[in-house]
Amino acid sequence: MSSEISSPFAFPAPGKGAALEEDTLLSPRFDANGLITCVAVDAVTGEVLMLAHMNAQALALTIETGEAHYFSRSRGKLWKKGETSGHTQKVREMRIDCDQDAVVIKVEMGGTGAACHTGRRSCFYRMVPLGAAPSAELKLAFTGDAPRFDPAAVYGKDGHGHDH
Repeated sequence: MSSEISSPFAFPAPGKGAALEEDTLLSPRFDANGLITCVAVDAVTGEVLMLAHMNAQALALTIETGEAHYFSRSRGKLWKKGETSGHTQKVREMRIDCDQDAVVIKVEMGGTGAACHTGRRSCFYRMVPLGAAPSAELKLAFTGDAPRFDPAAVYGKDGHGHDH
């Protein structure tokens, strides 16, 4: 599939106040780098799978194709989720927040069902202990979300398929 939208499209400029919060017009507020935050959750369970960013083209492609597209900040380019790994994200629903600067997409995972480039189901596979002041010795706890695939076999020896 080509990563081209069928026609050039510019989203309307964001409104203010009630126009932004209560209108039915999609007018996303991209940040200074031209990005909007996107949280991907499992369409059935609601589990948070990953957090990534979209530029206007990625957002438009996601809306048009129903497949999640993102913008890689480290590589400076558009990417379709799963184009290398096969772990695609079919978007079942997209919601935008009150001030239109973040979206949540409810997705069905393809491939092994792993959303994370480490091979795990979710990018959020470690817990931060709460209830004590953080220190240099603070240790994260793994959730038990074991890798479902070998990143080096899928992405090459560095094992890094994308960033968020």
